[in-house]
Amino acid sequence: MDVQETKAACHDAFAELASPACIQDPYPFMRWLQEHDPVHRAASGLFLLSRHADIYWAFKATGDAFRGPAPSELARYFPRAASSLSLNLLASTLAMKEPPTHTRLRRLISRDFTVGQIDNLRPSIARIVAARLDGMAPALERGEAVDLHREFALALPMLVFAELFGMPQDDMFELSAIVSAILEGLSPHASDPQLAAADVASARVKAYFGDLILRKRADPRRDIVSTLVGAHSDDADTLSDAELISMLWGMLLGGFATTAATIDHAVLAMLAYPEERHWLQGDAAGVEAFVEEVLRCEAPAMFSSIPRIAQRDIELHGVVIPKDADVRVLIAAGNRDPDAFADPDRFDPVRFYGTRPGMSSDGKIMLSFGHGIHFCLGAQLARVQLTESLPQIQARFPTLALAEQPTRERSAFLRTFRALPVRLRAQAAAEVRVVVDQDLCGTTGQCVLTLQGAFRQREPDGVAEVCMATVPQALHAAVRLAASQCPVAAIG
Repeated sequence: MDVQETKAACHDAFAELASPACIQDPYPFMRWLQEHDPVHRAASGLFLLSRHADIYWAFKATGDAFRGPAPSELARYFPRAASSLSLNLLASTLAMKEPPTHTRLRRLISRDFTVGQIDNLRPSIARIVAARLDGMAPALERGEAVDLHREFALALPMLVFAELFGMPQDDMFELSAIVSAILEGLSPHASDPQLAAADVASARVKAYFGDLILRKRADPRRDIVSTLVGAHSDDADTLSDAELISMLWGMLLGGFATTAATIDHAVLAMLAYPEERHWLQGDAAGVEAFVEEVLRCEAPAMFSSIPRIAQRDIELHGVVIPKDADVRVLIAAGNRDPDAFADPDRFDPVRFYGTRPGMSSDGKIMLSFGHGIHFCLGAQLARVQLTESLPQIQARFPTLALAEQPTRERSAFLRTFRALPVRLRAQAAAEVRVVVDQDLCGTTGQCVLTLQGAFRQREPDGVAEVCMATVPQALHAAVRLAASQCPVAAIG
């Protein structure tokens, strides 16, 4: 069904999001939902919110207008939970808990998962990034195509999690291979066979983490699992093994596939918008702005998998959401709501330059990590992986290009990939050298010579410096035009 046909009736947005057309490009349908059915009631009875303001309010209203399902209600909201290990593990995760249980569990994990402690991993993450790029380089330099999704986007979070959890790399690769099966089984529209496959995979993950906890208790190392198992002897409250297994299971599901998907989309943004690559060649704030805009444009998790239960009848845009209804939010639609972000389909990192993480210059919140008490615990870990990866990719492979169109996974929940083939582009290039008399330069703002791929701007006075790399043929005319506009520059 195309968007025009959808306008006649949409009985189930979740089913439509799983259609081949929406797998390729879900945003026209999401815009239609925002305009015509912003409080959508699916065939299953779930409600779906698609406007930024409503999603932001729903996140903040958790604990007031909304709550997570109580253990006694699990069968009501998850009819298959009685026989499903995956649904029971989901119900025990931090994201499903409400205060005071949530407050207790969040405190216990957050003391060892702070922004500062994650930032301390930067050198290790940078080393892993460099090693993965080293591994890709020989094939790329021979002119061969490389699957960046498999060789880099998937591999990086696997290796980072292995280091974070203190696991052998081979073990993490084995576990990561079954994460997608679990995620598909947890989708609201999952079939019985998909849920059964998820349960088999979840049993393997649960058994592995149970064994890992025993090993860390007997032989603790400098990793987060060892810390959670044996540290903080001054605190009478500790995580039980069941709570820790649930926590690790949730962290693996929430932070692995989503980070891989965002790396893929970030690389595609680099290739689609070469004029924006300068954000990756300057200061840290520029790199962070590029990353935030990728997260806004391509939310890796399209909608929330966690139920939010209405605590009372709620009227929204003329629709009454009855008490005890299951409400989900369409995160990807909220991130592209024109009422929140001007020209929302345009990729524009300036929206986030110099702002707090996740907040635009207009004060709007990027929703990909959620908000409120259930804000994603792994947000900083994902951001560090992205900010360490993209500048290295840009510097190492400036002529990276698609070898063929990427292949997407057929998932309505995760906007991720099966393959992302890339190669190095052969380019006809010659060096255009522009000499700037910097003693005469009076520029104090944006220099006309700071062209992508040609020059870089020297801080803080705004003077242009000549970049010694060769300039692609396509930029020659722009370079010459910019040089002609500068009274103290000459083409050499």
